[in-house]
Amino acid sequence: MARTVITLKGITWNHSRGFVPLVATAQRFSEMYPNVRIVWEERSLQEFADYPIQKLADRYDLLVIDHPWAGFAANSRVLLPLQDYLPADYLADQAENSVGKSFASYNFDGYQCALAIDAATPVAAYRPDLLARAEVDVPQTWDDLLNLAKKGWVALPGIPLDTLMNFYMLCSTYGEGPFDENDEWVVSTAVGVQVLDQLRELVSYCTPEIYHWNPIAVYEALSSRNDLAYCPFAYGYSNYARPGYAPNQLVFDDMVSVGEYGPCRTTLGGTGLAISSTCQHLYTALKYVQYTASPECQRTLFFESGGQPGHRTAWLDDTVNQRSNNFFINTLPALDRAYLRPRYPNYLYFQDNAGVLVQDYLLHGGDPKAVLKALEKLYRESRAN
Repeated sequence: MARTVITLKGITWNHSRGFVPLVATAQRFSEMYPNVRIVWEERSLQEFADYPIQKLADRYDLLVIDHPWAGFAANSRVLLPLQDYLPADYLADQAENSVGKSFASYNFDGYQCALAIDAATPVAAYRPDLLARAEVDVPQTWDDLLNLAKKGWVALPGIPLDTLMNFYMLCSTYGEGPFDENDEWVVSTAVGVQVLDQLRELVSYCTPEIYHWNPIAVYEALSSRNDLAYCPFAYGYSNYARPGYAPNQLVFDDMVSVGEYGPCRTTLGGTGLAISSTCQHLYTALKYVQYTASPECQRTLFFESGGQPGHRTAWLDDTVNQRSNNFFINTLPALDRAYLRPRYPNYLYFQDNAGVLVQDYLLHGGDPKAVLKALEKLYRESRAN
């Protein structure tokens, strides 16, 4: 009698870090369970951040998601509540071995909508060969960064989303994470104006190309061109720290310090693996999710296939660090102090529109207080809808 084949469909994002490790884990899972077939499809990085997960949950069994969707997922129940289906000891291990707040970022009011299979936050990256050729040191302070930028060596992602994340970063560094108090907008006028002007000065020394660049584009430029040597903060991609991935291997490290406030506190990213509530093969999907997020898979097959693990044991693993130019151990402090964005159900309305306001100010200037008022207005609209 022919064996019944169970097919699961998944959707992830189209980068070596986001797609290849899931294909690899799906292939290995099918080898362990020959009656299971898992098909992964991919979407752009922008769609990953923006596209409504309720539409994806109708079409796919497995979803790789961004954690700001957690509030919407808890409110709409479009994703499976993993706390009701996974063993308590398994979830306890995931929480204990979280990289920063990665595991908690997918939990909203007790609703665990995903497992953190990937951890990231903006970190610094540089070309040691170019810095040596220019006879300059790796920046340690914000003033060092400005001095290097004035020489034309600095690039950072300047599209609206990343510009907003950098705004969050500096506000958080100064002790005013924009939504730190029960998801309420709390940036003071003084800090908001200071941060906007600080970012505007920095980008004024950078090539205008950055306004079209996301982190991937920055790392592609940094690793292939010889006129850019340092990125102060962009979501880390360990792929570019590995030999053979790009023309020139990058070194990743912690961020510069800002006066008495210490190293920049960047904005947590990463991805989570979720199961659609409409999935017809829950037992199989749950086994695959547990396998992919397990410490053994995370520090071996997942990492070796280009993934950036979400389990802490992988970040501390000697072999993983040897194969990635110490990307993980060098940047772990930044992950552990990273700022967690709000995740209330309609937060993404704010995020989708706020970055344009910040980017426009960096490009054209104007009244920074008016920008802050516009951000507050967007926040009120996001709460009202």
